[in-house]
Amino acid sequence: MTKPIYLDHAATTPVDPEVISAMLPYFAEEYGNPSSVHMWGQRAQHAVKSGREKIAAVLNCSADEIIFTACGSESDNLAIRGAALTARESGRGSHIVVSAMEHPAVLNTARSLRDQDGFELTELGVDEHGMTSTDDLSNALRSDTVLVSIMYANNEIGVIAPIAELAKAAHDQGAIFHTDAVQAGSQLPLDIEALGVDMLSLGAHKFYGPKGVGVLYARSGTALQPTQTGGNQEAGRRAGTHNVPLIVGMAAALEITEERRNRDGTRMEALRDRLIKRILELVPDSRLTGHRTERLPNNASFVFANIDGNELLMHLDLAGITASSGSACKTGSPEPSTVTRSLRLSQRWELGSLRLSLGRYTASDDIDYTISMLPDIIKRMRAENG
Repeated sequence: MTKPIYLDHAATTPVDPEVISAMLPYFAEEYGNPSSVHMWGQRAQHAVKSGREKIAAVLNCSADEIIFTACGSESDNLAIRGAALTARESGRGSHIVVSAMEHPAVLNTARSLRDQDGFELTELGVDEHGMTSTDDLSNALRSDTVLVSIMYANNEIGVIAPIAELAKAAHDQGAIFHTDAVQAGSQLPLDIEALGVDMLSLGAHKFYGPKGVGVLYARSGTALQPTQTGGNQEAGRRAGTHNVPLIVGMAAALEITEERRNRDGTRMEALRDRLIKRILELVPDSRLTGHRTERLPNNASFVFANIDGNELLMHLDLAGITASSGSACKTGSPEPSTVTRSLRLSQRWELGSLRLSLGRYTASDDIDYTISMLPDIIKRMRAENG
């Protein structure tokens, strides 16, 4: 190994060089405020408008259905709080349904609405693969259900949900359907009409764009109470001066990702499958987490019996392999993540999680090196810990 191996693309991705080039002029040369009426402002506004149209083209929606935010978490917050509060004010109800495996940006927001705002909340369990059942959702829906939020692909174990079926079940009961597609954005199709969702969240840094910018798609007619107030940006749905360079970069990154999606996915899936096969063969007491086939092309996630996942990360880091024990929002915690708990693993398994997530620049040699190192590291750890 001559350089560190980065297998934590689910946490964040490197910014594509073409994206950096697209952003640069808007840091120094085209620095106008898009809300200003003079020529500097109008040029900046044109860049924002162009970025909105490019993103809408990838999502197969109208440009005015795109809301710019600061990140995927903010998009989730605006979707959940904004839609739920508006629906309750209109007298439609106050019941929310989410999956128990949601990202904290969704799960904690829904729990906040329950604990602080008096909403009723149902958290759907999952099967042993982390899959949400359409039947379970249908059984949980009520006449006063106003919002359902189930993630497109899980950020820790990579399982892909049947979003179109789940959205239809929600719509049959008259509920709004939101999906957190932050983890899916770099690898799965984002056609809104095919997915059938009312709202969808994205974060640019997951698909080779800059950190600090995101998108919420909100279908026309979906009423949202703003969670950030001030000026009239984003048609009054999200106040704050537009971050022009990052919006430009996000649009460029999404276009590039869409163009490369099929070939990158095919290559990563082959590397992922080799990694999964060899690790399960070479490491005793190891399990794959998530569904074997209905998973993101770049995600290989495991649990190892009698292993501390955070200690494993340190050993891997010393060996030059960067990985995660789950969500980047959870890493460092000595407790199992919400996702791991949802899989109902026994105590000897639940702390030993490892997520290896590949990217468009991951090489075959990187996988070979990881396969050569990981089994020996785990063997040494188990020997040291008795």
